[in-house]
Amino acid sequence: MPNVVGVRFKRAGKVYYFDPVGIDLEKGDRVIVETARGLEYGEVVSPVREVREEDIVAPLKAVIRKATEEDDKQLAVNRQKEVEAFEIAAERIAAHDLEMKLVDVEQTFDGSKIIFYFTADGRIDFRELVKDLASIFRTRIELRQIGVRDEAKMLGGLGTCGRPLCCSTFLGDFAPVSIKMAKEQNLSLNPSKISGLCGRLMCCLRYESEIAQEKQDNTNPEAGSEM
Repeated sequence: MPNVVGVRFKRAGKVYYFDPVGIDLEKGDRVIVETARGLEYGEVVSPVREVREEDIVAPLKAVIRKATEEDDKQLAVNRQKEVEAFEIAAERIAAHDLEMKLVDVEQTFDGSKIIFYFTADGRIDFRELVKDLASIFRTRIELRQIGVRDEAKMLGGLGTCGRPLCCSTFLGDFAPVSIKMAKEQNLSLNPSKISGLCGRLMCCLRYESEIAQEKQDNTNPEAGSEM
């Protein structure tokens, strides 16, 4: 089985596997890795270990190096550029009179692309906006439409429990949540009580769903039997 290291690029982001190529890496190390969109700066969240071939998305990209002081400085420069790009893009969206909400801006570590994340009620013809932004930033531009759950994950906030949103602190991926989970836990079905900031069912409904189902099955063991 191949050795891999787990790397995350954003807080609560998805974990991706990379080939450590013999570099001694530990959890918490910052690294520069090769990705499909160029060099990226990430953090090691799982140390070197063996995984099954079927758990790897081929081709397995490599860790280039541990992040240096210069890499840290470049990351800080990129973050400042993202703030400036957000302001400019928001102004250009208004100028083009487009019905879209800019949520976040991300520049790849090597500066080869700027990605603008936005929400909108429907499809948006942003071709002229892309040309406009490309002429300003003189790099590849990508506009990516996201859903309300992704928006909440990017922006963060406090849930009804008073704690930071699960999706923006530790949930790497969204899992399906159903109204059935609320029913099994005898929760109020009032949408305002079981919906998160995104307006969708709260992710935490899943946390006790399996326990509630087991308890229900034990209480009524014939509920799942065939007639």
